[in-house]
Amino acid sequence: MKVFKFGGASINSIERIENVAAIIQSFSGQKLLIIISAMGKTTNALEKVAEAFFAGNKETALQLFHEIKKEHLTILAQLNPAATNILNDLFTEVEWLLHDKPVRQYDYYYDQIVCCGELLSTAIVSNYLNSIDIKNNWIDVRDIVRTDDNFREAVVDWNFTQQKIQEDIVPAFTATGIILTQGFIGATDENESTTLGREGSDYTAAIFANMLDAESQTIWKDVEGVMNADPKLFADAQFIAALSYTEVIEMAYYGAQVIHPKTIKPLQNKSIPLHVRCFLNPASPGTIISNLPVHHLPPVIVLKTNQVLMQFNSKDFSFVEDMLVNKLHQLFVEIKIRPNLSQNGAIRLYCCLDNWPEKIEKLALAASELFDVQVEKDVVLLTIRHYTEAIVAELTVNKTELLSQKTKETLQILLKNN
Repeated sequence: MKVFKFGGASINSIERIENVAAIIQSFSGQKLLIIISAMGKTTNALEKVAEAFFAGNKETALQLFHEIKKEHLTILAQLNPAATNILNDLFTEVEWLLHDKPVRQYDYYYDQIVCCGELLSTAIVSNYLNSIDIKNNWIDVRDIVRTDDNFREAVVDWNFTQQKIQEDIVPAFTATGIILTQGFIGATDENESTTLGREGSDYTAAIFANMLDAESQTIWKDVEGVMNADPKLFADAQFIAALSYTEVIEMAYYGAQVIHPKTIKPLQNKSIPLHVRCFLNPASPGTIISNLPVHHLPPVIVLKTNQVLMQFNSKDFSFVEDMLVNKLHQLFVEIKIRPNLSQNGAIRLYCCLDNWPEKIEKLALAASELFDVQVEKDVVLLTIRHYTEAIVAELTVNKTELLSQKTKETLQILLKNN
C-alpha cells in the first residue's frame, strides 16, 4: 500500500486534474491512500473570508465565499455535470457559520472556514475519478484524525486516530483499492474542525503512512524533487537525488518549504521512504528520503523574508539570564510564536521572529513590562547548511549583518539591505 499526497498546484485546472487521474491510473491494481490539498489559492481566499467574518463584515465574507463556491461549481460542472449537488452540504456548513456573529477566538473560526478547501477539492476529484471508472472511496478525514482544540496548530491524538484507521480505513480498502481523503485538517472530540498548521497535508499523509505501515509515501509537486534552494528565488538551484531523514529534518527546522517539519518523524519511526516527485513529469524518479546517509551535499539555502528582530534589554542592567529569560519564553508559549533565531548577551536578548503583526505587537507590549523592547522590521534570515566562504560572500554582498550564529554544518545570518 502506498500513500500519495497531491498539492494544490496539481489540481488548479481541468488539465491538471486530468493529469492527476492519469498518474493514479498508472498505479492500477495497487492500494493507494490519496490525500489532496485545496485547489490553487483556495486556502488564501478562505483566509480572507475568515478575516472579513471576524472583523464583523458579514456581507463581505459571504460575497468572498460566493466567489469560492462559483469557482468550484464551475470546475465540477466541466468535469462531471451530473454531480453539481455534491458540494452543497460543504457550502452550507460554512454559510451557517458566516450568518452568526463571532463570539470565540479568531483561530477557532479560521479552522471552521479554512478546512472547507480540502473538503471541496477532494469531493470534486473523487467524483471525477469515479466518473471515469477509477473507483475510489471518499472519506471525511475529520471522522478519522482526532485532535485537541489548539486551533490552527492542533495536536493529533495518535491512539484514537490509530483506532479509527483500523476500524474505518483498513476495511474500506476491501470495497475499493483507492481511498481519497484530506490533509491539513482534523476534528476535536466535540466535532469542531481543526487544522494542523499551514502545509500540514504532508504531515497528514505521514500519519496515515505510519499507521497503515505503508510501503512508501510520495509527495507530488511541481518541481523535479528536493532542491538545494527555492528555484523561484535562486535560478541556479540544484536538484538533490537523495537525502537522509536527518538532513531533511534540519532543512525543515530552518524553514525549507519543500517538506512540512512534522512530516519526517512518523516515517522515520517505521523506516518508510519518502519520495518527492514531479506531477508534471511523473516518469522522473524525483528525490528519495530514507535512513541511508548521504554525503557531499551542495550548500542548502533557506531564505526567510518578512522577519522581525526584537531586542529585549534589561531595564536596570541586571543579567537577563534565568528568571527574565524564563518569563520571556513563557510569553512565547502563551502568544504561540517561536523565535527562528535567538542570542543572549549579558544584559540583552535578541530574537528573530516571523512578522505576524498581531502577535509581534502583543509580544512587544507584554515584554515591555520586563524589558526595554526594540523592534526592527523588514529583515531577512539566511540559513546555509554545508556553507562555504564563497556562497556566504555571494549571498551577503551589499547587505548589513545584524546577527549571526554558526555550527560546523549550519550558518545563520540576519541581514538588512543597505
